[in-house]
Amino acid sequence: MKLLLDHQRKELLANGQANLLLRDNGLAEDDFNPVVKLFSPWGAATWLLTELNPEDPDIAFGLCDLGMGCPELGNVSLGELESVTGPAVSPSNATFTSRPTSHGIKADPCTRKERGILSAVA
Repeated sequence: MKLLLDHQRKELLANGQANLLLRDNGLAEDDFNPVVKLFSPWGAATWLLTELNPEDPDIAFGLCDLGMGCPELGNVSLGELESVTGPAVSPSNATFTSRPTSHGIKADPCTRKERGILSAVA
């Protein structure tokens, strides 16, 4: 099952391409707001994704919380998430739920750290 809608994938890729350009030019990367929230309907795991790696679009970056009280910023394979099944769920209908994050982390125009994904772990 596809985890991302087309418009979410495009925005995640655009964010990844923007940060790749900044990184290649020796500049600080932007701290984007989450584009999509993925979560496990049978547990506490949650992923707030901000970008896709333009060189490998299966790899997403964001806040990864496996529900054990230790969220961290990092990469996750969308393919691996798509392959996970939950209890008493067949692989054909097991999926993570995708939810837009418009009501999640709020934008703050004053400081980069407070407006993006970094504020979730600060």
